[in-house]
Amino acid sequence: MLDKYLHTQAKQDVKRKLSACFILSDDGGYVKGYYTLSSAAISKEFLPDEIKKKLPPSYGDLPTTLLGRLAVDVKHQGQRLGEFLLLDALKRCLDSSERIGSMAIIVDPIDDSAAKFYRKFGFIELPDSGKMFLPMDTVSELFS
Repeated sequence: MLDKYLHTQAKQDVKRKLSACFILSDDGGYVKGYYTLSSAAISKEFLPDEIKKKLPPSYGDLPTTLLGRLAVDVKHQGQRLGEFLLLDALKRCLDSSERIGSMAIIVDPIDDSAAKFYRKFGFIELPDSGKMFLPMDTVSELFS
């Protein structure tokens, strides 16, 4: 599914400004992995209480950045490229959040293995949604 997206839809999504696609390739242009980012919003009702209580009551939907896809080519798995791509994505999200409001990064893991990967980096599961999030304050601490 992730290969198919890159080969059939990514270019159209970028052209339509639906997402930005960041590709890691070798010197010959062979794609080792990629990720996509886009603007998103999440309903405050999905957030854990300890985060909700810190937010203004007038906000129903909160600005976030969606890490929509993150994939590593099967030939390059086990080389920690997924971690490299994730850290690159987190840094880009943090940098852009200083110019455009985004209070967290949202992911929608494709399976249990992906959820376990994101958990290692502090992503928190959002009840009843299947999504996970990482507050931008936590991302900022990673890079300080």
